[in-house]
Amino acid sequence: MTLDQLRVFMAVAERQHLTKGAEALNLTPSAATASIQALEGRHGTKLFHRVGRRLELSESGRAFLPEARAALAAAAAAELALRELGGLERGRLALAASQTLASYWLPPLLMRFAAAHPGVALSLSEGNTAAVAAAVLAGDAEIGCIEGEVDAPGLAVAPLADDRLVVVASPRHPLARRRAVTAPALRSSRWVMREPGSGTRAAFEAAMRAAGVAPGDLDVTLVLPTNEAVCAAVAGSACLTAVSDLVARPHVEAGGLCRIDHPLPTRRFALVRHKERFRTKAAVAFEGLLHEAAREMAEQRDAPSFDI
Repeated sequence: MTLDQLRVFMAVAERQHLTKGAEALNLTPSAATASIQALEGRHGTKLFHRVGRRLELSESGRAFLPEARAALAAAAAAELALRELGGLERGRLALAASQTLASYWLPPLLMRFAAAHPGVALSLSEGNTAAVAAAVLAGDAEIGCIEGEVDAPGLAVAPLADDRLVVVASPRHPLARRRAVTAPALRSSRWVMREPGSGTRAAFEAAMRAAGVAPGDLDVTLVLPTNEAVCAAVAGSACLTAVSDLVARPHVEAGGLCRIDHPLPTRRFALVRHKERFRTKAAVAFEGLLHEAAREMAEQRDAPSFDI
């Protein structure tokens, strides 16, 4: 069994199509077919069934898929470890972050890191907190930055900074003119919410429970997958939403949204990494930059909602 055979198997299995899998690896279909047949012949098992024009994993193929993925991840980690011997002059660093961090906090830090280490290729994927944790566990990202709680035994979690959630609405919303909006008033309002798995939604629902409001009692009109989408929906409706103050600030300053006078608890931005995988020098350096940026944010008088 070779790494090339594993790569072909993975490419075809993920796409359930021989030609598309071959194209992803810049191979001809005949070369991909030969690689899979060699793998099957060597181990005396059928990995795929042909169904019409596509391929389906056999029972053996489904059982082998996570083992192949783990083997390729281990090989990639070994290659990274060898590259690390040359310091930070070359290499790559894959990051994953939840939306507030990916859109509003990380981009300037990525630019600072790229300027200091131009030989290190950076990549950033965006998803909700659950997706970021899954990416780090799977080895698709070396560092994750999340805005919610995560419970995964394989992950090491380090706090970064505190973030303040705010309730926002259109300036024409009836609650926009009230002071000290109560939890019952929020319960009787209509809402636009982020999707389940979002750190923003989880933190807001925890705050509602603490205020005596069951999240299931909220009248949720719409569920949307991004911060910008919920803000846009609320700006043109009679609904409320809860987002990070980092997200709300530009909309409030532009006059499209206003903060509702109901304080919410802070939540923690955190860094996550795999407990057992090799930490590259690039990852260690970027972690240091994250903590430095968090300290800077805590010291800014105009952003008192952040604190290490």
